[in-house]
Amino acid sequence: MPSSSVLWLFAIVAFAILVFATIMFLASRYKRCSSDQILVIYGRVGLNQSARCIHGGGAFVWPLIQDYAYMSLTPMTITIPLENALSLQNIRINVPSTFTVGVSTEPGIMNNAAERLLRINPRQIEEMAQEIIFGQLRLTVASLTIEQINQDRESFLESIRKNVEPELNKIGLFLINVNITDITDSSTYIESIGKKAAAEAINAAKVDVADQEKFGAIGEAQAHRERNIRVAENMAESEKGQKKAEADKRVYIQQQDAEAVKGEKKAVAEQRIFVQQQDAEAVKGEKKAVAEQRIFVQQQEAEAVKGEKQAEADQRIYVQAQEALAVSGENKAKADIADADALLAQKRAEALRKGEVAKRQAEVEIQKAQYLAEQQRLNAEVIVRQEIEKRKIEIDAEALAEKFRREAKGQADAILAKYEAEAKGIKQVLESKAAGYESLVKSCNGDAKAASTLLMIEKIEEIVSRQVEAIKNLKIDKITVWDSGSGTDKGGSSTANFLSSMIKSLPPLQEIATMAGVELPEYLGKMVDSKDVTEAKESSKPTVKKEPAKDKPADTDK
Repeated sequence: MPSSSVLWLFAIVAFAILVFATIMFLASRYKRCSSDQILVIYGRVGLNQSARCIHGGGAFVWPLIQDYAYMSLTPMTITIPLENALSLQNIRINVPSTFTVGVSTEPGIMNNAAERLLRINPRQIEEMAQEIIFGQLRLTVASLTIEQINQDRESFLESIRKNVEPELNKIGLFLINVNITDITDSSTYIESIGKKAAAEAINAAKVDVADQEKFGAIGEAQAHRERNIRVAENMAESEKGQKKAEADKRVYIQQQDAEAVKGEKKAVAEQRIFVQQQDAEAVKGEKKAVAEQRIFVQQQEAEAVKGEKQAEADQRIYVQAQEALAVSGENKAKADIADADALLAQKRAEALRKGEVAKRQAEVEIQKAQYLAEQQRLNAEVIVRQEIEKRKIEIDAEALAEKFRREAKGQADAILAKYEAEAKGIKQVLESKAAGYESLVKSCNGDAKAASTLLMIEKIEEIVSRQVEAIKNLKIDKITVWDSGSGTDKGGSSTANFLSSMIKSLPPLQEIATMAGVELPEYLGKMVDSKDVTEAKESSKPTVKKEPAKDKPADTDK
């Protein structure tokens, strides 16, 4: 019987221990989440789910198949110094602003944050959000005019929110607040808008002032008129009241004077009686108070002398006792201080020794760690820098080659198009000329010589114009011809012969046509022998007897 009781007791204890261990295990695996955090449970959390996010409350985290982490909901303030952003009017403006963002508590956006921000420190999250905000803010500014940005700030902020917030939601953040500090531009366009608005406001204010001055002048005139009427009426009423008040005043003054005389006499009599009584009482009280004061002063002086003597005696006794105690305590304290100083010096020396040893060991470890970290950082920086330089050189080379290829192709296309256009134009001109010449020859019944004659006739006007141009621009200020007046052998003066010879120096039209291989028709004139022309002129002149004259110069100015 006793053995069965022990077994039952052992079973009960074991069961209690098992229940307690189970409860403690479950309690240790139940994770709570504060209001400023998100509990992220990852691992095997469900079908097609990478994580389960909980804001507030708690949940069980099963061992081996699940783990957990926390994300902070503390807002982050990001400064965006946006400069030279291009607006819709192609004017560059500066839009410095401050954005406040934080991890969202909406289920879908929380999952995005758990997938993209769980193991990232706040500084990296701020840099990521800053890059997103920079791009979307430039996009928003480019879609608006400066007037929309500067005047309608609510719409501008709403546009920023519409463009920025969806991009932030993709990484699990949401936009809490946007604060635009100031908007400026290098071309002073905004300042000009402000000056224009100020000028318009000033002009409108001037108009309002003029209107109000006009209304004020009208109202002032009306008020003056009403004031004069009311003043006249009130002055009349005042005169009436003043006369009546003066009459009542004189009656009242006379009555009061009579009452005052009566009361004054009565008061003087009562005052005299009262003064005499008070003087008698004051003399009695003064004598009594002086006697009592003297007695009290003498008693107090005696008590003060007794107390002073007693206090001096007590003071001397107490001072001597305290001096003895002080000397004894001082000696004991000095001994304790000496012991404490010695012990303190030993402990300080030991602590200093241990501290120096630990410091030297720590410095050695720190130098080793710094050396390794610096070596790894330098290796990483060199590799990254070389990789970036390599990639940059490749991109620049590809861009330069593509630029040269496109420029060469463009130049070749332009030259080819130019020559094709010139060839096409020349071909059309030649085809048009060939068709015209063919029609001209057909109209001349196939006589090519006649056709060329007609073409030459069309050019006669131009040829004559060229002949005129040949002598038109000659700079001849003055021509002096020495003429004796006797003429020449063939008749005529030297001046006439000079002009005739100069005109004849131009090639005749028929000779020009002959040189071109064209024979002009007879109705345009024909070449005549110069001898025949001279004989014809001689026969047509009358016989005139000339007197001999002295040689004199003949001036011909042109």
